[in-house]
Amino acid sequence: MAMYFDPTSWSPMRAVDLGKRLFDQSLLEQWLSFTTAWVDPVADLGAGTVTALMPDVLMTVLSEGILSRFGGQEVSATLLGHDLHATLQVLKVRRRGAHFQTKTVLSRMRWDDHPIEQVTVIAHGVRLVPGVPTKVRAQQLDLNGTVTTKALVGWLNTQQLDWQLGIDATGLIRAKHRRRRITALVEAQVRDNLVTVEIRRANWLGMRIPRNIPTAPAILLDRLPNDARIVHATREGDLVRFRVELPQIAGSFDLAQIRSAIVAGTTLIVF
Repeated sequence: MAMYFDPTSWSPMRAVDLGKRLFDQSLLEQWLSFTTAWVDPVADLGAGTVTALMPDVLMTVLSEGILSRFGGQEVSATLLGHDLHATLQVLKVRRRGAHFQTKTVLSRMRWDDHPIEQVTVIAHGVRLVPGVPTKVRAQQLDLNGTVTTKALVGWLNTQQLDWQLGIDATGLIRAKHRRRRITALVEAQVRDNLVTVEIRRANWLGMRIPRNIPTAPAILLDRLPNDARIVHATREGDLVRFRVELPQIAGSFDLAQIRSAIVAGTTLIVF
């Protein structure tokens, strides 16, 4: 398996040294002089090899700047219309052929106010297209993370389901039907977008229902946002461990805004 490495260990034209110098606290303002060159990939660069290397320089400087400014600290971002707050633990980049691969590790994350304990995001086939705005495309995103059962149940209770969910002392999910006076203790998991529910115990009007009677059909999650695929989601104690895959995704960002956010420590915006 190929290993990740920090941007400071690579780059043609000594792009890393450039990134280090640009994000030294005493020299941050020097970035301004490079911004106009990035937003127009052919301006003052000529053609051929020099122009082709610009994505390497841009990726190096951006990753180095973001990690230097926010590493180990809380970062705020707006990603494709969603609010994100998290502590940035890892941000690594490597080139794979004509594209890049990035690895980001975030902890104590809040995604649109939904808490997630930790998530590792690996973006495959990342491509930067300098311009106004600068475009970023990824062929696939792999997300591996953990969320507490309490947080997951809290989110599900906002989805207008027929069941009110809670957590039993044993850690199982307690489901109470909103109209039919049925209460059940269940265990659930997801594999390849298929939700299976195992009913451990059920009661109706306070009377125990024999275990061989209640059944729950599997549910296929076939219309998830961005054509996401839940590879697996399994409860372990009070945590749910999950893996989600997202197909091709694209966004844009304003280099000037990103530069200002890094300098001032404010919100990063990708739209």
